[in-house]
Amino acid sequence: MTLAEPKTQTWPRPDQSGGAGEAVRRPRIAVLLPCYNEAAAIALVAQGFREVLPQATVYVFDNNSTDASARCAAAAGAVVRTVRLQGKGNVVRRMFADVDADVYVLADGDLTYHAPSAPAMVEALLAQQLDMVVGVRDGGSAAAYRRGHRFGNWLLTGAMNRIFGGSFADMLSGYRVFSRRFAKSFPATSHGFEIETELSIHALELRMPCLEVSTPYGARGEDSQSKLNTWSDGLRILATIVRLFAVERPLRFYGGLAALLFVLAVLLAAPLLPTYLETGLVPRFPTAILSTGIAIVGALSFVTGLILETVTIGRREVRHLHYLACGGDRASRS
Repeated sequence: MTLAEPKTQTWPRPDQSGGAGEAVRRPRIAVLLPCYNEAAAIALVAQGFREVLPQATVYVFDNNSTDASARCAAAAGAVVRTVRLQGKGNVVRRMFADVDADVYVLADGDLTYHAPSAPAMVEALLAQQLDMVVGVRDGGSAAAYRRGHRFGNWLLTGAMNRIFGGSFADMLSGYRVFSRRFAKSFPATSHGFEIETELSIHALELRMPCLEVSTPYGARGEDSQSKLNTWSDGLRILATIVRLFAVERPLRFYGGLAALLFVLAVLLAAPLLPTYLETGLVPRFPTAILSTGIAIVGALSFVTGLILETVTIGRREVRHLHYLACGGDRASRS
């Protein structure tokens, strides 16, 4: 069920004779704020985006908060919705499904992202006909962006770029602006904070035009606590990269595994080969059997990669057709 949207605003486009011509429609902008126990900050976040994007509708999707987050957001003028399935990935999936707009601004509800940067990000998306603009976090203090998080982000972003051929500087940023066709073609499968990884890989897989812009990144307030667990969420993000590597690049993934297995089989068989050439005998049958078995598994892995690569290409073509069917920003094409 699609959420009710404000009425579309139009105004006449003057023609060359000075009269009123074709109507130009202002793009519908939705600010999406996932929220879990952010009563201390969510009202300020909603007010901040309403001030800099007065034409936008601000949505707060409350994810089973046990504090007054929902009431604070509603008092600040936001449209509040509830998502029962716990996890940021589940919230983002519901946001993209329920909200109908031309431009989507996604940020966290903890007051760390810089709302005044949003108009420039939206303008860049529309003017350059992009599908995603990422706010690269420029944290001024260690409290805002801890050293361990910086290193983990650098490590995971580098791994993702190397595997999928990207050039992102901040893959894990939660501050993003999307086109309509990105939001409506995004097949979200993540449950938690690994959703940012999936967003980035989706853009790379469909070769969408993207842009990164530097934005200030502030520290949380004293009454606001981070929901991110450095080690467990970091491992989940790494597992997501590996899973999507196997799903989106099966020939490279299973082909690499096959190469490792073949090398291991050769290393095990190498000591047996001179004796066999000299005497025609195999001195250690268990090792020979193990080497043969590993080589067979390697061959099966390579064939699996070939088959899955064909399936993946077909699935990627279907996703691209769905992406095209969703249409771009209608206002930018008026």
